Amino acid sequence: MAIAMTQMGKHYGLPVYVNVGLTDSKLPDGQAGMEAGISLLCGALAGADIFGHLGICGADQGTSLVMLMLQHELIGYVERVLRGFTVDDETLGLDVIRAVGHDGSFLAEGHTVRHFKQELWFPQLLDRRFWADWLERGATDMYERCLAAKAQAARRAPAHAPGGRPGARAGSDRRGRPRAGVR
Repeated sequence: MAIAMTQMGKHYGLPVYVNVGLTDSKLPDGQAGMEAGISLLCGALAGADIFGHLGICGADQGTSLVMLMLQHELIGYVERVLRGFTVDDETLGLDVIRAVGHDGSFLAEGHTVRHFKQELWFPQLLDRRFWADWLERGATDMYERCLAAKAQAARRAPAHAPGGRPGARAGSDRRGRPRAGVR
C-alpha cells in the first residue's frame, strides 16, 4: 500500500510521507527485521520523501528503542543501496584490469585502494565476523547488539527531564502534579 501511495503522490508532484519500517512482531526479532527492512527498502525505492512511525512494534501497539536501533541500522543499509554505484572510466579501471590480467590480484593495486571503501557499507550492528571470533566475543545476537546500542545512545544523550522542564518528574503535568493513572 505504501508503494502505491508513493507512486500516486509522485505522479501528482506531491511530497510523500509513508509509514514503513513497521512490524507486527511484538519484539525486535527476525520477523521484525524482515518486515521493517523490506518495507523501508520498498518505500525508499518507490521514492517516498519521509518515513514515519519508526520504533513501532506489534501492529502499532507499542514502541521500542531497541527496535529503533534495528531500524537505524536498516536505514543505513537502504541509504547505501539507494546511493548506487558510479560506473565510469575511472571506477571501471580498465587499464588496471588489462595490467593485472585474469589470474592476478587487484588487492594491492592503487586503484582498488582508492575506490573500494567508497563502495562498501560498514554496519554498526550486523555481525560479519568469522564464527570463532563471534564466539570468542560473546556470541551476541542482533537483539543483544541493539540493546547495547540503545544503552550506549542513552549514555551519550544529555540528561533529560520529562517535558524538557528542569526538575520535572516522570508522570507529572506542567505544574508537577501527578497525572491520572501514573504512580
